[in-house]
Amino acid sequence: MSPEPRPSRHSLFPPGWNSRATWTWLALIVLTLWLLWLLAPILTPFVVGVVLAYVLQPAVRALVARRVPPSLAVVGVLVLVILSLLSLFLLLVPVVMTQVPKLVTQVPLLAERFNDTVAPLLQRLGLDVQIDVAGVRRLVLEHFQVNSEGWMTQGLAWLRTGSGVALSVLGNAVLIPLVTFFILADFATLSAKAKRLVPPRWLPAVQSFMAESNEALGQYLRGQLSLMLVLAAYFSIGWSMVGLSVALPVGVFTGLAFFIPYVGPGLGILLATLSALLDATGWGTVAGVIGVFITGQLLESFVLTPRLVGERLGMSPVAVLFALMAFGHLLGFTGVLIALPASAVLLVALRRASGWYLASDIYTGDDTQDDADNDRPGGADAVNPSRRNPSGRDA
Repeated sequence: MSPEPRPSRHSLFPPGWNSRATWTWLALIVLTLWLLWLLAPILTPFVVGVVLAYVLQPAVRALVARRVPPSLAVVGVLVLVILSLLSLFLLLVPVVMTQVPKLVTQVPLLAERFNDTVAPLLQRLGLDVQIDVAGVRRLVLEHFQVNSEGWMTQGLAWLRTGSGVALSVLGNAVLIPLVTFFILADFATLSAKAKRLVPPRWLPAVQSFMAESNEALGQYLRGQLSLMLVLAAYFSIGWSMVGLSVALPVGVFTGLAFFIPYVGPGLGILLATLSALLDATGWGTVAGVIGVFITGQLLESFVLTPRLVGERLGMSPVAVLFALMAFGHLLGFTGVLIALPASAVLLVALRRASGWYLASDIYTGDDTQDDADNDRPGGADAVNPSRRNPSGRDA
């Protein structure tokens, strides 16, 4: 009877893994990704709800540990989050309502100032650039000469038309809290059901992977929250010191927007610069706003992020940009929101896969040496006599 094949000391796959299991799991992964790609247009409220439930679940668990009923704990946490978002919204609405009238009067003046100061400098460089001030004034009057009642009328008309954007906004506003509530309420049950679906022989590895992922995500979220709060206070104080009239709401928005790398800070500095231009207090305020923002960016990159977040993701700026673009392409704005947390989990998976690969016979070449030994005259036992019986006869 032929001897049984001797397993390699370092296998790339876990024990019990065979080619049929490999192809089955690969097919399931491909099918799942294909379904996600097909359903991407309707996944936004569900993905956001799952992410919010994961983030808020420790708070709910802490309240339950203090003998608060689970349903009441879930409702309390959700109400607190909704009130926080409404407070941020109410901070920004007055900014928009006060800046729109300024936009009507100041944009034509800014165009005239550009023609008087910047255009002559460009002409010396051979660039003939002039802004049509009359056209700019007409464009602004056509689109922004609307009071608060007019904005409300236009908003109600926009909702009555039943446009796709309006329905999407209203649907997400209703679905996201509902999905978050149901997932938070059944978080323990859903976790137990998911655990039962894992094959028993893989359960230790899966639990270890999930524990490492939870630790990485928890560290990232806690550090990111601290970073956002510090930056919100910094921009609010800094921009108020340089004379920006809407420093508090714009500063809070900019600091919280750092949760979305590159995109959020870009929107914040754009809103702050536009507000400084519309205040018509001179170029000193604009320069001060830009200077505070640049200093904040340096502070965030070299001091706050290393200390609060600790570079726990271990991603270079190029990798961060790629993750944002890739997830944004697949899932739209929702993908941008979950790009870095999802990348944290992927990095844990890549570290595990790298460890398996470096310990496997594919990398170490142990199977090559075994094959060479078996090809020698007398087989591997001729090279390694310890494989013989003590009596000297072949086993």
